[in-house]
Amino acid sequence: MSSAVELTPPGPRGVPPLFARLVDDSALFPPSDAAMPEALKGHFASRGGDRSGMLGVFLCQASRLPELITELIKIKPAEPLPLALIIDTGLGGVPKAISIVESRSELLALKMVEMPAPSDVDETWLERVSEFVPEDVVRVVEPRRGVGWLDGVQKVIEHGSRPKIRCGGQSPENFPAVDEVADFLSVVAGSTGATFKATNSLHRAVRHTADDGIEHHGFLNLLVASARCLSGGDVRGALASTDGAALAEEARGLSDEAATAVRAMFASYACAEFDRPVGDLVDLGLLDAL
Repeated sequence: MSSAVELTPPGPRGVPPLFARLVDDSALFPPSDAAMPEALKGHFASRGGDRSGMLGVFLCQASRLPELITELIKIKPAEPLPLALIIDTGLGGVPKAISIVESRSELLALKMVEMPAPSDVDETWLERVSEFVPEDVVRVVEPRRGVGWLDGVQKVIEHGSRPKIRCGGQSPENFPAVDEVADFLSVVAGSTGATFKATNSLHRAVRHTADDGIEHHGFLNLLVASARCLSGGDVRGALASTDGAALAEEARGLSDEAATAVRAMFASYACAEFDRPVGDLVDLGLLDAL
């Protein structure tokens, strides 16, 4: 009897196109901070479950690659783990990290490389990113919010990388205002073929005030805001809304063509607890209850 973990396709119910592969697994990161064995156990359980159609890649820091590989050797996955490599070792560490991943192709399938941009997103740095990361791997770069931030977002797009927006974190200043998110979406929507990724504190579907007293953005708000951005609607209103029923109704009313356009713009977001977004979408009637 094989001890391999089976990576099954999405369950028979599947998921609507608007939510397909939307959630990247960030269980190794706050607020979960799961140990590697637990993070992988949860990921493979989700990948083999009825909601697997919503699940994207597994996020892992470059500095933890040896630990990841050690655990995967024990698990013996039937298929390589779809991986997003989070560069926490500086741009100079990218070639070595990618080499390590490629040397274990039976365990890992590199899909994405993510990294923070320097305070000044200069052309030379972005060109090195393009040189270091293989063409068939998605490059994700996070410009820092602040003076000239949107110029940095535009430069990232122009160099063929995917800009990332951080929607929260450990302190209030990590949470961008509605206007900042709207301006970011406007830059992405205004660039032909541009796609973005979101991260941090998007644990729930709808905007809400969390236990920390801070208003957290919702991933459903971002989806609806992206749809409105593409159609000329009220983007700020969608981002600020706390009316889950209204947001769900608007999302449900998107045509397949509109949903595809939204997801071509908003590729995915990182979430540490896969059950949360699934549960919220079920409660809102956007996913069938099992």
